[in-house]
Amino acid sequence: MHPTLTPQRERYLLLTLAGIQFSHILDFMIMMPLGPVLIKAFGISTHEFGLLVASYSFSAAFSGLLAATFIDRFERKRLLLTIFGLFGLATLACGMAPGYATLLIARGMAGAFGGVMGAMVQTIIGDVIPFSRRAKASGIVATAFSLSTVAGVPLSLWLANHFQWRAPFILIAALSVLFILVGARILPELRYHISDKKRAHPLSAMFEVLREPNHLNALLFSGLLVFSGFTVIPYITIYAVGNVGISLHDIPYIYLAGGAATLFTARLIGHWADLRGKIKIYRVVAVAALLPLLVVTHIGAAPLWLWLVCTTAFFVLVSGRMIPAMAIITSAARPKLRGTFMSLNATMQSLSMGLATTLAGFIITQNDAGQIVDYGLVGIVAITGNVLAILFVPRIVMHDLHADVPDVALK
Repeated sequence: MHPTLTPQRERYLLLTLAGIQFSHILDFMIMMPLGPVLIKAFGISTHEFGLLVASYSFSAAFSGLLAATFIDRFERKRLLLTIFGLFGLATLACGMAPGYATLLIARGMAGAFGGVMGAMVQTIIGDVIPFSRRAKASGIVATAFSLSTVAGVPLSLWLANHFQWRAPFILIAALSVLFILVGARILPELRYHISDKKRAHPLSAMFEVLREPNHLNALLFSGLLVFSGFTVIPYITIYAVGNVGISLHDIPYIYLAGGAATLFTARLIGHWADLRGKIKIYRVVAVAALLPLLVVTHIGAAPLWLWLVCTTAFFVLVSGRMIPAMAIITSAARPKLRGTFMSLNATMQSLSMGLATTLAGFIITQNDAGQIVDYGLVGIVAITGNVLAILFVPRIVMHDLHADVPDVALK
């Protein structure tokens, strides 16, 4: 059951959701390139920096679990915009934090609301967009990642370099206000999932989701996907500066090149997934992602152009896996429980991010010369997680009609 929208209204909806995603993805991503700046500003170690990144993820995991108890009881639009407003306030608190401890707490608050926002966006896509176009729709919303890397991160780094590290968070808080106003006008009200039947207790929907083995398979697959990426991602900038020899002022080029490439490839991968089959395209992209996972974590000193080639391939393929994968995961849920399922999925992904970041933070160390030691071992852990996800995806059954058939075969 999908609400009927005109093609133009559907496009406006997806662009609005992409804008909302842009805000909280940029809020999460900006911590990684700010790593060297924050380590210097607060005099902290790589382990303490890892906690700054992980605090967002662990808090998002807890809030996603809490949201699973009530998310399907409320109208989608109002809930999303309310949480978005709280997220904007938490991000502003990050920019106003006077020290490391208060920034750590503020990051946790931002994660609590950001994690639920991501789940709500994916839930609305699942509610509104038919399966035959869902991967393409996910590709459009995934351009939020591309725009945050090609424009948001470089702009934020420019602000941090010319003002101070607080400026990017204040910018994100201002963007949140803008997209709340747009969302209030564009997003449709979605109530069809609300049942008149009273539930026995607040956890009933969550227990109903967790009783189904297919839901558990999809959640485990989702966790493996995220774990395999976030063992590596948070420390790329620190490794680039300390080991590869990239200047701190050249770091924006990494995100500019990677974001520009994914801006085109995200929609292309989504189109291929709808045309050729979600699972098939996921496997192709995930297998291809093994090479940049290996190279980025093992390369030593290198010129900027070579490092840009490696990191751009990393951005395209490691993030590209998520486009068909999210279409698969979203379609594994029964529609009436999709909000609860996606909240639990957000919990699983956030928990995997936090565990991956923390584990990698304990594996690596920083020597007296500022170089990262044992990043190659982190790459092997990431590759193992990626291979396990590739092997696990056939276990997932998609509930949507003809979900296991390439869409071209249905025409």
